[in-house]
Amino acid sequence: MKAEVKQKIDPRLARIEGQVKGIRNMVQSDRYCVDILLQLSAVISALKKVEDLVMENHLNTCVVDAMRSDNDAGREEKIKELMDVMANFRRQ
Repeated sequence: MKAEVKQKIDPRLARIEGQVKGIRNMVQSDRYCVDILLQLSAVISALKKVEDLVMENHLNTCVVDAMRSDNDAGREEKIKELMDVMANFRRQ
């Protein structure tokens, strides 16, 4: 993974980690369900942004490298891998 992408992802994950700990405390403290749901929604949104950064990095590194190579099997493997990942996203 590119260093600049790691630098973008790490603080986001740290923030998400804090949010999850906060949600756990909310549950343990019997906070109002709607408040918990709102916090869960915020975490899910933040994770999706991290997911986008990782996907963009993968496309710009691993997939580009495979497509530029002379290895037909490697290119086909990356295409299949990408199609599988995209299918998983559609199921979410």
